[in-house]
Amino acid sequence: MKIGYARVSTKEQNTDLQIDALKEAGCEKIFEEKASGAQRDRPQLNAALNFMRSGDTLVVWKLDRLARSIKQLVDTIDDLKERKISFLTIKDNIDTNTAAGKLFFHIFGSLAEFEREVIKERTMAGLVAARAKGNVGGRKRAMNTDDLEAAKTMLMNDKLSISQIAKRLGVSLATLYRYFPGGRSEIN
Repeated sequence: MKIGYARVSTKEQNTDLQIDALKEAGCEKIFEEKASGAQRDRPQLNAALNFMRSGDTLVVWKLDRLARSIKQLVDTIDDLKERKISFLTIKDNIDTNTAAGKLFFHIFGSLAEFEREVIKERTMAGLVAARAKGNVGGRKRAMNTDDLEAAKTMLMNDKLSISQIAKRLGVSLATLYRYFPGGRSEIN
C-alpha cells in the first residue's frame, strides 16, 4: 500500500500541489500536516509511520517534506528500513524499490552509523579529558552515607510511613526503595 505524507510549513500555505501529486502516484491514504520541518513532533507524520506495515511505501513529494535535518532524515529512513517499508520521493526520484533507491537506504544507514560512532568517540574523549582533570563523571548519588544512616534510623520507627521518610530525606519513593529494596524488613 502506498501511503502519502504532505507537509507545508505555515498555515498560509496549502498542500494541494502535493496532494495531487501523491494521488497521481497511487497513494491510497494521505496524511496532511501544517508544521515546520524542523519541528520534532509532527502528529500526522507519526500517524502515517504508525499506520504503515511491512511492505508499504511511504511517498512524499520532495525529500525536504519529510525532514529538515540530516539527523531527522537518517532516523526516519533508518526506521523505515528496519520495518521493511519502502520510500519514494516524487520530485527527487528516490525509490527504494530500485537499485539506486536501495543504495540511498544504504548510504543513509552508513551515515547514521557514522554519526553514532562520532558521538561515541566524542563522548569517550570528553570522559578521558574530564577524568584527567579529576572529574569522575556520572550522576551524583541521591543519598550519601549520612542520608543512608538517617534512613535506617527512620525505617526502624514504625510511626513514620515510607513516603514520609522519603519526603524528609528529599528523595522519591523509588530512590528510597533502590537503596532499601526490602523496605523496613531490610533494617530489622
